[in-house]
Amino acid sequence: MDGAEQHARAAAVAAARRVVVKVGSSSLTTRAGGLDPARLDALVDALAGRRAAGSDVILVSSGAIAAGLAPLGLARRPRDLATQQAAASVGQVALTHRYATSFGRYDQRVGQVLLTVDEVIRRSRYRNALRTLHRLLDLGVLPIVNENDTVATEEIRFGDNDRLAALVAALVRADLLVLLSDVDALYDGDPRRPDARRVELVRGPDDLAGVEVGGAGRAGVGTGGMATKVDAARIASGSGVPVVLTAAPLAAAALAGEPVGTFFAAASRRPRQRLFWLAHATTPRGRLHLDAGAVAAVVERRLSLLPAGVHAVEGTFTAGDPVDLVDESGRPVARGLVNYDAAELPRLLGRSTRELAAELGTSYERELIHRDDLVLL
Repeated sequence: MDGAEQHARAAAVAAARRVVVKVGSSSLTTRAGGLDPARLDALVDALAGRRAAGSDVILVSSGAIAAGLAPLGLARRPRDLATQQAAASVGQVALTHRYATSFGRYDQRVGQVLLTVDEVIRRSRYRNALRTLHRLLDLGVLPIVNENDTVATEEIRFGDNDRLAALVAALVRADLLVLLSDVDALYDGDPRRPDARRVELVRGPDDLAGVEVGGAGRAGVGTGGMATKVDAARIASGSGVPVVLTAAPLAAAALAGEPVGTFFAAASRRPRQRLFWLAHATTPRGRLHLDAGAVAAVVERRLSLLPAGVHAVEGTFTAGDPVDLVDESGRPVARGLVNYDAAELPRLLGRSTRELAAELGTSYERELIHRDDLVLL
């Protein structure tokens, strides 16, 4: 990174009025799995300082399950979902209380926001989540966001809080995302190798060519790894949010714009928020198989999807669920929110809306997916 690029990075960080910070379980806990008060307080010191300087701060914090291990007498992260949810239920109380106490040293208040995938798939729900976050910030409260592990099932999980943080940053139109972990930066290979080089700046996909990303972090504690952080950084920077990826002990330096970690430059244009959300925040509940004419209409002419262009349907879904649109080779070309239940579709496929309206009523004279609810993949 040359001097001009470093200056641009420092300026972007300094100018950020709304900052999202994500911290992983391994950065908050001891080897035994319990919360580490010193680590947590050090993070709070950095965040409180940024808030005192006038920035809005949202914290996306892992650690609920890890914080619940010691109180429940569990030696390691449980594998079964029910015990994970029980540990999260106990640990979330301990985690939020500890944050409230630590931020209380600065007379700063915190609020807990627990999200599931459903909150961001359903348009009305993600609007509610956005209103809640904005209102907390307006009231001078620092939101602490986590996935609601106590109720989320394997089928409706974000998968890791790195992705959740990127989506929250896009949702609130943040000016900066800081991803904190137990690794100080992205490297072009295993950072334990002496020849591994730190990647200082990622301007776009070309800068990641040849970069190897490893697996999960500290065994038995977290779920994310460098691969999930890079994916999260891509999502956020693609939405117009610059990203700093570094280690938790370097949080204060990162928030001060110092040349630590890896900086992912933001895309020059922010995409439409709802379409960005549909592309990155949703998990498809089914697939619609399109003929060549329908693919051209959706992809090239950006038209709505009509029943006449669909010849097969997969999955079990209800109206309003996200589904993938696939071409004749089975490759997903778009994703959209479907207007019908899966059970209704077989008798509609391949038929014109005029024909359906004449036979079934005017309520069937509508698109399978409206173009405003479609995003190209």
